[in-house]
Amino acid sequence: MAQIFDRSSNALARMSLVLTGLIVIAFGVTLDSLQRSPWVTRQGQRPDQPVPFSHKHHVQGLGLQCQYCHVTVEKSSYAGIPPTKTCINCHSQIWTNAALLEPVRKSWATGESLVWTKVHDLPDYVYFNHSIHVNKGLGCASCHGRVDLMPLMYQQNTLQMEWCLNCHRDPAKNLRPVSQVYNMAWEGPTPEKPVWCSVNGEQAGKPTAQSVDCQTMEPGKTEVASLDLNALKLPGVSVQAGATLPAAMSYTKFTDQRELGNFLIDHYKIRKPNELASCEVCHR
Repeated sequence: MAQIFDRSSNALARMSLVLTGLIVIAFGVTLDSLQRSPWVTRQGQRPDQPVPFSHKHHVQGLGLQCQYCHVTVEKSSYAGIPPTKTCINCHSQIWTNAALLEPVRKSWATGESLVWTKVHDLPDYVYFNHSIHVNKGLGCASCHGRVDLMPLMYQQNTLQMEWCLNCHRDPAKNLRPVSQVYNMAWEGPTPEKPVWCSVNGEQAGKPTAQSVDCQTMEPGKTEVASLDLNALKLPGVSVQAGATLPAAMSYTKFTDQRELGNFLIDHYKIRKPNELASCEVCHR
């Protein structure tokens, strides 16, 4: 019987298999790149808003704190969008005839809320609690970027699950003292700019962050650690026998972000990655 296929068909079959495999791999890489691209994540995009609100002007220029507009950021699962009244508090006195602020004046006159386009918009199945992150020492800039330098607000990070997990697997690199949460320029301790932290008064039912005191200035070295009040002769002051002044707080000096982060993980009682085994922590 005559041979149907030429000997070269074997080589063509092998080449077609290899080519098919390469096409499948290239297709997978393309989809992965597309899924991480700004076209999907919306990184860097500045959506149209009813008013071109400048965070740079209000935060860096005027010195407004985040909490003035986002009033629920420390006590709610969402930061909150300021009502028109917050804008009118100032703009009933300044820039009263500016064309850019006409939507604000109309909203105030009619009682209809301004419809803002949400920049950091997570999927409905994702549960994110603003208050727990803020109260555990995660700064605004860690997620939102240098908002104080943004004339128009945009999303700096992907907000994808991979990005969240990278932080939860190693939170030490992002943690800071709660007193520095709203400091957009925070860069972490260095040998030139150390941070001193002390723990005092940890007790059940008290927020863990309130027991940690961190300072960017070296605490005074002249403070008396303990003093016998019986040796004092203070007019009009009744002192119980044997009472003493509380001992001075002992501060630890940090010159490295990771050392500070690990210290805060322990004292803020932040759960380790192996303690976040339930999907319901982030998915509802």
